[in-house]
Amino acid sequence: MKKIGIAFLLLATISSSKIFAQNNDQKAAIGRWDLTVKMGDRERPSWLEVKLSGIKTLVGYFVADGGSARPVSHIIYKDGKISFTIPPQWERVDKYMEFEGTLENDKLSGVIKASNGNTYTFTGERAPLLKREGTPVWGKSINLIQGNTLTGWKASSTATNQWQVIDGVLTSPKSGVNLITEEQFEDFKLHVEFRYPAGSNSGVYLRGRYEVQVEDNKGLEPSSTYFGGIYGFLTPNEMVAKSPGEWQSYDITLIGRRVTVVANGKTIINDQIIPGITGGAIDSNEGNPGPIYLQGDHGPIEYRNMKLTPVVSYK
Repeated sequence: MKKIGIAFLLLATISSSKIFAQNNDQKAAIGRWDLTVKMGDRERPSWLEVKLSGIKTLVGYFVADGGSARPVSHIIYKDGKISFTIPPQWERVDKYMEFEGTLENDKLSGVIKASNGNTYTFTGERAPLLKREGTPVWGKSINLIQGNTLTGWKASSTATNQWQVIDGVLTSPKSGVNLITEEQFEDFKLHVEFRYPAGSNSGVYLRGRYEVQVEDNKGLEPSSTYFGGIYGFLTPNEMVAKSPGEWQSYDITLIGRRVTVVANGKTIINDQIIPGITGGAIDSNEGNPGPIYLQGDHGPIEYRNMKLTPVVSYK
C-alpha cells in the first residue's frame, strides 16, 4: 500500500509540475491586446482579451472592426502560437472566423481568416492600463456645436455629408456618414442632449473608441448594446430611455478607462472600467487622445447643447 501511495503522490507531483509549467507559458498571452488589421488598402482596429479560466484553460473576448465584444470559449496557446475560432456575428454566413497569431517580444502578429472568406493580416500590442493618479483639475468648458455651422467637425468619409446645424441643433436627417470632432481629447466630462425618432439608433464615441449607445429602447431590460450601455461591455443598472421624439441627455465622465454615465438625471453606470475598444472605433491606439465621434449611419438623430470639460492636470 505504501508503494501505491508513493506512486500516486509522484504522479500527482509530475502532473502539478506540468500544469505549473503550462501556466507559466500561458502568462505571456494573458492580457488585453490592441490590434490593427490590414484590410486591403485600409487599416481597421480590433481587440482581444485572453483570460485564464480555472487551472489551465484560456478563454477570452474578441472585438472585430464592427459589432460587439464576442466571447471566445477556448483559446489555444503553445510555443508562442495563439489561435481560436468563433462563429459569425452579423455576417450572414455559417463560416467561423479563424484567428492565428504569433507572440514574440511581447508583440502579436498573424492572420485572421474572416467569416466572409477574406484573409487579413494583423499586428498587436498590449493595451495600456490608463491609470490616473491624483484628483483631476478641470479646465474651461468647450461648446462643441458652434452657432449654425459644422465648424470643428469633419465627416468620417468622402461621401456626401448629410449632417447640418439647424437653429443650434446638430442634425442628421437620414443615415449617412459619421461625424468626428477635429479636436482630440484625453480625459473629460461631456454633456450632450439628443433626440431620435422611433426605431432609430446612434452612438457617442468617447475618444473615438468607446461607444455609448443611443437607441430607441424604452421599456426593454438593460443591455450593454442598448440605451446608455458601453457597447458590448458595460450594462446600465436600469433602463431610463424616454419615448422617441423627446429630448434626452447624457452626462459622461471619462477618466483613463473609468467611465460614469448619467442618463436623464440618473446614474446608470458608475465609475466602471471599459475593457477595450468597441466595434466601429476609429483606431485601437488606446493610449492616445481621441475625438468625439457621432454615429450617423443607423438612422436619423439630433444633438444639441454639447459641452466638453477637459481635465488639464492631476494634483
